[in-house]
Amino acid sequence: MTVQTDCRPRLLILDDDPLVGCTMQFIAEDLGLETRFVATATAFFAELDAWRPTHIALDLIMPDMDGVEVIKGLAERECRARILITSGVDARVLDAAGRSAAEHGLDFAGVLSKPFSAGELRELLASAPTAPAHATRPKAAPPPAAPLSRDLGAEDLRRGLEANELTVVFQPKIGCTDARLSGFEALVRWLHPEYGPIPPDRFVPLAEASGLITELTEQVLDRALHWFASLDRAPSALAGAQQLSLAVNLSAKSFNELDFVDRLAGRCERLQLAPERLILELTETSAMDDPVASLGLMTRLRMKGFHLSIDDFGTGFSSMLQLVRLPFSELKVDRSFVMTALQSEESRTVVKSIVDLGRSLGLRTVAEGVETAEVFDFLGEIGCDQAQGYHIARPMTGDTAQRWMRERSATQ
Repeated sequence: MTVQTDCRPRLLILDDDPLVGCTMQFIAEDLGLETRFVATATAFFAELDAWRPTHIALDLIMPDMDGVEVIKGLAERECRARILITSGVDARVLDAAGRSAAEHGLDFAGVLSKPFSAGELRELLASAPTAPAHATRPKAAPPPAAPLSRDLGAEDLRRGLEANELTVVFQPKIGCTDARLSGFEALVRWLHPEYGPIPPDRFVPLAEASGLITELTEQVLDRALHWFASLDRAPSALAGAQQLSLAVNLSAKSFNELDFVDRLAGRCERLQLAPERLILELTETSAMDDPVASLGLMTRLRMKGFHLSIDDFGTGFSSMLQLVRLPFSELKVDRSFVMTALQSEESRTVVKSIVDLGRSLGLRTVAEGVETAEVFDFLGEIGCDQAQGYHIARPMTGDTAQRWMRERSATQ
């Protein structure tokens, strides 16, 4: 088998309409892309493995395998080519297919609704990276935690807490209009000595079910707040740190602890941290577990000066109800909408509607999952207050975060 090694971008077209396929070939070749056109999914995957295209144009409606199945197959092969989706289906279906591609981790360029113009295709192809990349790479072995962590129990977590295996990392948040650093979110990580990284969505429910959530929360708050307080005593290179905020996720189980508010306020007082600088993030599901207890605890937290953020806003049925009845001061736009904002008109509409709603209610809005400069610019245009995501910085250790702050300050 011969594998292409030249640097010319290559477009592989999957479409059962020869006229559409040939037209796309002509337009792409005019832009300097080498192209191949196939009419079946079987031929498509054969070309994918042998030719390794840098770009893919995919029709959703195919006789032997629909486009969604092809997307799944591309994800399983860890395809790195730039994906364009074309179809004559309803715009909402087309957008949904685009979101599916993005959420599968594919490099999704956008959608083209048939019939599309030559200019629309040229614009989409021209906006995509032209540097060649292998379409597929050997599948990496799954992290050891994937098959083994399901066997973890309360004793494993208790031992991990006692052995200080759980750590806290920090992800920056910046302003959408001025790109100024506004704060950090503290995130907990568990590196198991045998199983490797254990994701929070596995060990946090375990902590809640086993009664270890209080100890976990205390460890996270202790480490996060001590690091945050240390910024105020850092060298002048970190001047302005006193204006930053720190967000920490809070479990619904904390609502059952009558002294939680007083313990948190006491910890801040000892560290000389103003409560107004701390943001407690809750999912709307957490707030609904015990609505009466939630309302009382959240009211006390706000009375002490702490801020409250409703996390993953827009993904639950009770979002609007929570905004009305609970004293939130911030809402976070769910990453699933943010990450697909450029490719999906529906996602853009949802993000803009949430930002407008937040503004009308006097709430700060934060978008998470910002992975490109284009999405960041869009958020600034619609008036979102803050953003976080890989485009800005990945979560990092406390020492690395301080170095990141100094380097960023030196370049501004």
